[in-house]
Amino acid sequence: MIDAMDFDRALFRDELFHAELDAQPWASYTHAYGSAEDVPGCLRALAGDDDAAAEEAQSELYGSILHQGSVYEASAKAVPFLARIAAAGIRTADVLLLIGGIAEGGTDPDPGPGPGSDPAGSGAVRESDEAACRRAVVAQLPLLLASVEHEDRAARQAAAWAAGWTGTAGAALAVSALRDRAAVETDPLVGAELLTSLVELDPEGSASAAAAAVGPDSPPELRIAAVMACADIGLPWTRDHHEAVLDLLPLDRLAADRYDHSRNEPLHDICLTLLERDTESDREAVFALLDAALRSADPEARTEAVWAVTTACELSRSAPARLAPALISAAAEGGPDDETGALSVLGRLGPSGAPAADLLAARAAGDGDTADRALEALVAVDPVRAAPLLARDLERRPRALQAASGGLADSLPVVPYAPELLAAVRRRLATMEPGGTTPFRLTALLASWGPDASDAVPELLAALPAHPRVLPKALVAVCPPARRAEVADALRARTGTGPAGERIEAARALHELTGDHGPLLPLLAERLAGSAGGGGGSAEPIREAAEAAAAVGPVAASLVPALRAALNSPGAERNNPQMDDDIALAVALHRITGDAAEAVPVLAGVLGDRDGLWRRWTLVRAAAAAGSLGPAARPLVPVLKALLADPRQTPSAALALRAVAPDDLDAEQVAGLLLDAAEAGTAPFEAVDALVAFGTDALSDEHRARLRELGERDRRVVRSGLDGTVEITDERLRARVRAAVKDEWPRTKDQGRRTRANE
Repeated sequence: MIDAMDFDRALFRDELFHAELDAQPWASYTHAYGSAEDVPGCLRALAGDDDAAAEEAQSELYGSILHQGSVYEASAKAVPFLARIAAAGIRTADVLLLIGGIAEGGTDPDPGPGPGSDPAGSGAVRESDEAACRRAVVAQLPLLLASVEHEDRAARQAAAWAAGWTGTAGAALAVSALRDRAAVETDPLVGAELLTSLVELDPEGSASAAAAAVGPDSPPELRIAAVMACADIGLPWTRDHHEAVLDLLPLDRLAADRYDHSRNEPLHDICLTLLERDTESDREAVFALLDAALRSADPEARTEAVWAVTTACELSRSAPARLAPALISAAAEGGPDDETGALSVLGRLGPSGAPAADLLAARAAGDGDTADRALEALVAVDPVRAAPLLARDLERRPRALQAASGGLADSLPVVPYAPELLAAVRRRLATMEPGGTTPFRLTALLASWGPDASDAVPELLAALPAHPRVLPKALVAVCPPARRAEVADALRARTGTGPAGERIEAARALHELTGDHGPLLPLLAERLAGSAGGGGGSAEPIREAAEAAAAVGPVAASLVPALRAALNSPGAERNNPQMDDDIALAVALHRITGDAAEAVPVLAGVLGDRDGLWRRWTLVRAAAAAGSLGPAARPLVPVLKALLADPRQTPSAALALRAVAPDDLDAEQVAGLLLDAAEAGTAPFEAVDALVAFGTDALSDEHRARLRELGERDRRVVRSGLDGTVEITDERLRARVRAAVKDEWPRTKDQGRRTRANE
């Protein structure tokens, strides 16, 4: 092994190093910002005596050759020079961390031929930048591993961490060196990094070392790293692991100086790893661990446990009920300032949090942000009880109002109509200023209550001039028959004043309320005329106008020329908003003319272009539009069938094909694909809705069993969403699945009895 001290610092800066640096065609290499011609200057500055310049160069390299964890062609080319800088004792720890980051962003090289394209034309494929980066770091392992013997603790720790990211290609060389160092290492942090890297490179061979380090004789930093390593390897969770975690709480301090920043919250990471195993014993291990941590006398330990509970509730359907008593206890211990954050997390428990209602109501009666967060949680746990408390201080409860009106995900409001809350909303309507989210929240509540909120019509009419884009829909939703003429007159007056978008909103509401499309058509014609030629202006107004025209139907025939003119040119490069425009325009033309001839080629152009970024929802809208055309969209069958294979698109494509060409569908194959999409969590609601639309009675026994499993399994189907929305969304999905299969249970049991009788 090469010792770092073999590199003489003065020699390192000789002409040879600079000549080799200059020999590289850096301008032809690329990094995050294009040409890598600036890299040699950064490398020279990094190796120089000017500390400020070196720090700036290091920052620039992180931004260019390791941009947010991504690596590039220039990243691999820089590795040999970085390794020589580190081995020369120049900012060793910092440079090793940069090299380790490049290895982390890389991938194991293909075991086949080496990198590079084949100039002779034999067909060899150029190695990816990621594989080239991992290969480059592996090639420098002798220099990196020399630093595990460095006198500086930070350098040894950085070297151990970097070596752990060299993957299978580096394992053969790195494992032996890391194991030798681990046998004599006395620093707990370095020991923890060594063990973690060994487990990454050789999990089976490192299992015994990890298990041996769990005991109380190990330093705390190494001990918790060993517990995490045992979980990562897949070893059974034991009482020793449980006791080690509880002995060491709070854990975050033990990982604060570790370089593995993706695993710097040990309790959270241990729970996540065990829950991902998805076994009853591992779930119970997590619940027992969190129950004990939530009841700890140390507030920091309870805070860590509360954060881990949020993950448990997001992953496991049984977590809320199992953890509710301990979480309620932690919230009660948290005092009036809710120092652990447990109050907010109570809202994730849903009905399982009902026993917390008294505590939440008492805290919600106080002042400040803590009271608001308590009321926010009470909205989720007991919305009926939350309504009068929200009414009491509506203006100072923004978080609770947001939750009551649908939350961050803008789902349906959950707080039912209550006279005192309606009175509070009416008072707030009279005082709210333009801007912000309050108008949207209040109108969402009113719209959900419908005619029960009709007493708010005077306040809505008074506030209409200040909020012309928000209030028209609410007015239509709450308007009683006796006030229809009054509301219609107010909306009609708004169609003649203000910006075009505001006038159109009023005209659309007027049409919905009375069927009067007179003011709407000229406004839509004006809006569409501004987009003539396609591709110009803001996309949202075009789509808005097209959707409004489609809602009017055949009586909007005068808009057909403007709708056609607003289409983007055939074959033109379009971004997603422009495609959304064209979808809406195609639907409008079909709804108005009854002829699908114009819509089909427009939709074919969208559905056939699946390579763009963030195109999922545009394709979903295009498939739905195709389905609305019915059999007239038969030319779209090939592109719709191609979408079936994408789990994100399977539901919309299947429903479209059912409407367009039901005889061309293999029902059993489609059911399997829909279940795949639901089980993967890519489009669970849409997939279940599609299965229901196709008819669950036509499912095979295997498919029916898979559908029931979606409703009964512990692992949540919905796994992503805005913070605090996963649990409630998944519970709604679970209820939908159970409703879809509830008639199947008796029939399936009867079938089973008949089968056994026949046998």
